[in-house]
Amino acid sequence: MVPGNAARAWRGSESPNAVGAGADTPALRVEGVSRSFGGVPAVTSLSLSVPAGRITGLIGPNGAGKTTVVNMISGFLKVSAGRILVGDRDLTTAEPRDLAHAGVARTFQNIRLIGDGTVLENVVAGFHRHERTGLTANLFGLPSARNERRDLEEQAMALLERFEMTRLAGHRAASLSYGHQRRIEMMRALALKPSVLLLDEPVAGMNDSEALSLAELFRSVAQQGVAILLIEHNMRFVMSLCENIYVLASGELIAEGKPEEIGRHPRVIEAYLGS
Repeated sequence: MVPGNAARAWRGSESPNAVGAGADTPALRVEGVSRSFGGVPAVTSLSLSVPAGRITGLIGPNGAGKTTVVNMISGFLKVSAGRILVGDRDLTTAEPRDLAHAGVARTFQNIRLIGDGTVLENVVAGFHRHERTGLTANLFGLPSARNERRDLEEQAMALLERFEMTRLAGHRAASLSYGHQRRIEMMRALALKPSVLLLDEPVAGMNDSEALSLAELFRSVAQQGVAILLIEHNMRFVMSLCENIYVLASGELIAEGKPEEIGRHPRVIEAYLGS
């Protein structure tokens, strides 16, 4: 990894809201949130807190409601009750675009990329909220637009260096392996320069070596003050990475605590293995 440009752009990925935040400062708070579909509860009265500079886990068996929680936090689903706060701002009813501008970024359980776009173009797209030039400047290719595009591409290339994908910058995203596409999606989320990062099963389908390399990247992102909420089925991955874990079952919170506490919690064991 080349230290110069990569270090500069990686520092640039820090959110102004995140830098300098205390490790115990709640960057994200979910307070008594519920969601029903056709009168059937999917999530019931969930409260959780994600501190800045920490990786917090959200786990549970299939159908527990984990992705529903992420969709509510990121504005893709409206809550039936409760509040969602980012820092001190109540963003319960905010649209996804507004949440992105507030510093909330996410990955998706089902990868969403510009398939015909190159790897570099996909990552550059993640910087959209930081663009300063207007539509006219971009349409006519004015110097301000060209300069901004060049700067964003430099920052995107630095992220590619960090994720060891520089050699694939010009490849079509859809032509790459599942693991590489996962990395593209994570780079695009980090290009947003978030204060809160929601990772929905980021290592699904990856081998242990690939997951381990991403774990180190996630730790480095958290160390820069970003609050990370990790949703993942790979229990070994979650236990090794998270400082605090929330457990859902049938849409309800059944346990919260440190990894060692969660690993021996009787309700957690029952939820995963049956009584």
